[in-house]
Amino acid sequence: MAETFILVPGRTSKQGCGVSEGKFTDGYQKEISSLQVADEDMKRYGLVNGDKVRITTESGRQVDLAVITAPAKELPSGMLFLAYGDLSSILMDGDTHGTGMPTSKGMDVTMEKL
Repeated sequence: MAETFILVPGRTSKQGCGVSEGKFTDGYQKEISSLQVADEDMKRYGLVNGDKVRITTESGRQVDLAVITAPAKELPSGMLFLAYGDLSSILMDGDTHGTGMPTSKGMDVTMEKL
C-alpha cells in the first residue's frame, strides 16, 4: 500500500545537541535517518518502531528509512517528519524556483512499507 503524505524536513533539538558530539556518532546518525510518523498512520500501516519504509517524491527520488512514532500531538496524520541530513537532502529536487534554495518543506511523497 502506497499513500501520499506531506514530508516536512527540519531540525530537531537532539540534532542540535548532537552537533557538539559529532555528526558521525550513532545518536546523530539515528536522528537524521529516522522518519517520524503519526501514531494513527503507524497503526494503519501496521508499523512498529524500527520498521523500514520507502519514501518516494513526485520526481522519483527515493530513500529507505526506519520509522519511529512521532511524539504525541506533534505530528498530524498524513504528515511525516525527517531531520535534516543526507537522506532529507536526497529527497530535495534541484529546482530553486529562483530563490537559490531547493524546496525543503511540504513535499508530497508516497510511503510504502518494505
